[in-house]
Amino acid sequence: MKPRLSQLVRGLSDAVFPPSCVHCRGLVEAEGDPRAAAAGGLTTEGGFRHLCARCVAQLDFVQPPHCTTCGSPFFGEVEGERVCPHCEGLQPAFREGRTAVLFKGPARALVIELKYHRGLHVLEDMEAIFRRAPHVCELVRGAVLVPVPLHPRKERERGFNQTALLAARLARVAGGAARVEAVLRRVEDTPTQTAFDRRSRMANLKNAFALARGAAINPEFHYVIVDDVFTTGSTLNRCAQTLRRAGGLKLDVVTFGHG
Repeated sequence: MKPRLSQLVRGLSDAVFPPSCVHCRGLVEAEGDPRAAAAGGLTTEGGFRHLCARCVAQLDFVQPPHCTTCGSPFFGEVEGERVCPHCEGLQPAFREGRTAVLFKGPARALVIELKYHRGLHVLEDMEAIFRRAPHVCELVRGAVLVPVPLHPRKERERGFNQTALLAARLARVAGGAARVEAVLRRVEDTPTQTAFDRRSRMANLKNAFALARGAAINPEFHYVIVDDVFTTGSTLNRCAQTLRRAGGLKLDVVTFGHG
């Protein structure tokens, strides 16, 4: 569908079925739409179609200074090296990590909508968040983006790998020859990591990842592993270790959210 026709169809669809905010469930109207006040909704801007203006204002974008390992922001004045509590004991196999937004409130609602409710429509808003994170785009420009893989069983159940979809959006935002390559595969169908601490997560993920069949790692390439959320960093670190064993030397990580 041509872009102008696509915009027309989307505009007609929004007029008949105005989108609701995935966080507060209020009405979301396009910027300058007079119906918003009458309907009790809020206008939004900057590419957001599934978060209202009030919830967009609640997004906690990460900006420097931040931890160079996980991307968690530092608050107040930073002098000298500062140990990030999220990274104690991690021993990263990658060089640097960056994140776009803190994983709470509206950002958390977007991830949950995508992962657990098949809300592919929110990818548009997640892309808009990446556009507002220049330090993230800077790191991935010209890199090979490696999505954290799902086990085939889980991907069949979900119908997609949300991290691969996020990586594709990030590559489009960053430009500069960034591209997505699925060079990793998940070989162990591990239990969910939600209730585990870092030590348990690392043990749970032992031997969980391997190089994809037919994939080759070029030590001259810059590889950036992409995941939806940085929690303890265990999953990202296991992926980095797998790439490093395969010959990857320039390894970084990027996540949509941190928390």
